[in-house]
Amino acid sequence: MKIPRWSHVGAVFALCLVARPARAQADGWWKHITVLAHDSMRGRETGSSGDRATIKYIADQFASFGLKPAGTAGYLQPVQFRSRRVDESRSRLFIVRKADGVAEPIVLGDEVTLGMRAAHAAHVDAPIVFVGFGLSVPEVKYDDLAGLDLRGKVVLLVTGGPPSIPGPLLAHYQSVRWDALKRAGAIGVLSIPNPRGMDIPWDRSKLTRTMPQMTLADSALSEASGAQITASINPARAEKWFSGSGHTFAQLLAIADSGKQLPRFALPASIRADIASKTEAVGSFNVAGLLQGSDPTLSKEFVVLTAHHDHVGVGVPTKGDSIYNGAMDDASGIATLLETARAFKESGARPKRSVVFLAVTAEEKGLLGSRYYARYPTVPAQSIVADVNVDMPLPLFPLHSVIAQGLDESDLGADLRRVAKPLNLRVLADPEPLRNAFIRSDQYSFIREGVPSISLKVGFDKDSPEHAIVKRWRAERYHAPSDDLEQPIDRQSAADFNRLYLELVKAVADRPAKPQWNNDSFFKRFAKQAPVP
Repeated sequence: MKIPRWSHVGAVFALCLVARPARAQADGWWKHITVLAHDSMRGRETGSSGDRATIKYIADQFASFGLKPAGTAGYLQPVQFRSRRVDESRSRLFIVRKADGVAEPIVLGDEVTLGMRAAHAAHVDAPIVFVGFGLSVPEVKYDDLAGLDLRGKVVLLVTGGPPSIPGPLLAHYQSVRWDALKRAGAIGVLSIPNPRGMDIPWDRSKLTRTMPQMTLADSALSEASGAQITASINPARAEKWFSGSGHTFAQLLAIADSGKQLPRFALPASIRADIASKTEAVGSFNVAGLLQGSDPTLSKEFVVLTAHHDHVGVGVPTKGDSIYNGAMDDASGIATLLETARAFKESGARPKRSVVFLAVTAEEKGLLGSRYYARYPTVPAQSIVADVNVDMPLPLFPLHSVIAQGLDESDLGADLRRVAKPLNLRVLADPEPLRNAFIRSDQYSFIREGVPSISLKVGFDKDSPEHAIVKRWRAERYHAPSDDLEQPIDRQSAADFNRLYLELVKAVADRPAKPQWNNDSFFKRFAKQAPVP
């Protein structure tokens, strides 16, 4: 499949093809964003014309910076998906009370949004069991499912988990929660988001519910199989689900927030659903460029640099704007990736290890592009020694610290601290573990394949003024049309962040020994053993 030229963005592309004048350090970074987040890209929805134009732009930039093709088809690695979109006009959802058999309708959008990553059954009629957090974490002897009969049941749960479980471990087990529920016999999941962990207000998040959702076409990587229904419940409207149970959602939420284990109980109700959807095949590409290492031995090892090139496309208008431009999420990360490639070209220096610059697709659909590449890389899998990811770094204020997902899981954390120190930057672990950011960006795909990985953002302390700025940005701009080219950005912070990122990449690519998992990291178990010569 060839990527066609798209004349409607040709004029925009030209902005980045001219010689770069002497100007502020962040200008090159911002110029990429003006292309990728331009209205003509139509929000870079996976598989769309804007997606194809984005892919072409990135591949052309890789070529201009001297990177060699590292895909299965030039710079490109094809990835196939199944795309599903709910048809709400033909879908119905009810709570059926056991006491009187009354079927109480649930309003789609206001009260519930249906997940479309799973291939739902057309009709579901099943008892409901509240399973607390629905987690089974053997490492800390925690099991919400112990003793429950979930065969043929739909489970109701609160997102999150006990704060006593370390953040990365808790996030991982939330990511694979369906595996445990399916083994226990459950046929579906109704999730109530803990309001403390919600980035986007419900009234705004519901606007994207009819946008397409995707799974990988490769059945070996399909992680929602077996679920007949998945849905998210508006926490402000959750009380009705607990009617007649002897519990209230407010009480359960207070228990969850106190750190105690939630009770588990069968609800005196069942769920009845008729779900209509449209499924189609969609294709996109990861874009991979290679900077060959300079050391005869270490160049056979690869450091992968990741950022995602997709966003969520065009949706319901907000204040008259329907294009979800994704300037910060994640045109900014792609721009950092491209400016890192430019810096290597302009310096003329090559790192000792080879570096794969990887712009992945379908991150917004559940890390699908990176999941595919991490399982089927275009370089030898055993030779990938690290992933350094950047996703929505948010340079909204001066850079005084950096937040690193995966900081304490491998010795990449030591590399980061070493390069941050002369820049007078503090290095912070995740100050908001309830958000599960550890599993929400592309480094997690590599972690699951045993590769030491780290992901960076501009840092802030919890409950600081900077934290307030970030929370306001999420509430107002995250996955909204207002994440556009008109928002205020601290260019100097972006330049400082890009410098730190470059220094970390060089440190990892030049270190004598390949990165290692820390001995106490849960994720060390995923490391693949090198083949015996």
